[in-house]
Amino acid sequence: MRGRHLTMILAGLTLLVLVISVPASLREAVSRGEFYLFSREFLEDIPKRLTGPGRFRFILQPAVATILGIRSGLADARAGRPAYLYGLLFHRGLRRELMKSGFESVVNLLLMGVLLDSIFQWVLFGASYPGAALVVGPVLIVAPYTLARALSNRFYGMWPFAVHSKKHNQL
Repeated sequence: MRGRHLTMILAGLTLLVLVISVPASLREAVSRGEFYLFSREFLEDIPKRLTGPGRFRFILQPAVATILGIRSGLADARAGRPAYLYGLLFHRGLRRELMKSGFESVVNLLLMGVLLDSIFQWVLFGASYPGAALVVGPVLIVAPYTLARALSNRFYGMWPFAVHSKKHNQL
C-alpha cells in the first residue's frame, strides 16, 4: 500500500510539472515553427544535459534500472520464464505478465526520470519541454532495464549451480 501511495504522489507531481510546462512549450513551438523535440536545438542541447547540473542522474538512473532488471531477470529464470525480450516478442501468453511485472518494477523510476528531466530543463534552459522529458527520462531507464533483465535470465541459465524450474524446460 505504501508503494502505491508513493507512486500516486510521484505521478501527481510529474503530471503537474508537465501540465505547467505545456503552455510555454506550445507558445515557443508556434513562434519557432517546430516542436523542440524534433528540432536541431534538442540535439545540440544533449551535451548540456550531460555536463550541466543533474548530470549524475545519467549514471544513477541507468544503474538503478540495471539493478532492478537483474533482480527481475533472476526471478524470471527461477520461475522458468524465458528471457524478457524473447518472452515479450515471441510468447503471447506471457507478454501481458512480463509487461506488467516490468512496469511495476520501474514505474517509480520512470516517473522520477520524467520529473527530473523536466526540472533540470528549467535549470539548464530556462524552460521545460514535456515531449523531451517524456523521451529522455524513460530512455535512461527502459533500455538498461530491458537489457539487464534479459541478459541476467540468460546468464542464470548458463550457471552450473542454478536451480531451474520444470516450467523452464517446457518453454
